[in-house]
Amino acid sequence: MIQIDSKIIELCRRGDTASFRAVVQAYQPMVYSLSIKMLADAEEAKDIVQDTFIKVWQSIGSYDNRYSFSTWVYTICSRLCLDRIKKLRWQAPMADDIGVLENYVSDSNPERQLEGSEWVSVVKVLVQGLSNKQRLVFTLSQLEGLSTEEITEITGMDATQIKSNLSLARKSVREQLKKLGYE
Repeated sequence: MIQIDSKIIELCRRGDTASFRAVVQAYQPMVYSLSIKMLADAEEAKDIVQDTFIKVWQSIGSYDNRYSFSTWVYTICSRLCLDRIKKLRWQAPMADDIGVLENYVSDSNPERQLEGSEWVSVVKVLVQGLSNKQRLVFTLSQLEGLSTEEITEITGMDATQIKSNLSLARKSVREQLKKLGYE
């Protein structure tokens, strides 16, 4: 996980916009990655990135440096994503989305990385039917690679809740893949 120097954070607290630019540059890929995977909409994800950094700038004075800065940023981003999901109507995956997943799964090149637009399609297929909590825990754990401890800090859920939501999410994702013919 990315970690920015505490001196830069302190400069940001004092209103140094050049230091904040460094924070944005360091964390923007992480915030966009989470947003696109949670929302499955590139434009909405871009809006969340902007909203996240506005909130970070406005709230940086309340950041407690006993905790990881990246976890704090993830927390802000994930809450904004959940709020946006509540406002949006989820769009079911289309045939094109399923085709993208099928092409990705059948690709024998392990080095292949998904493009942003492909992530949208894959996420729409995989998280169909998940609750917001399950989607968040699945995204943070399986797609972002965070530990249970980090997810606990971000979501406020305890380890048991995380494991339960993750288990249900994995089961649902497996069912989605089985519907597509993948065992």
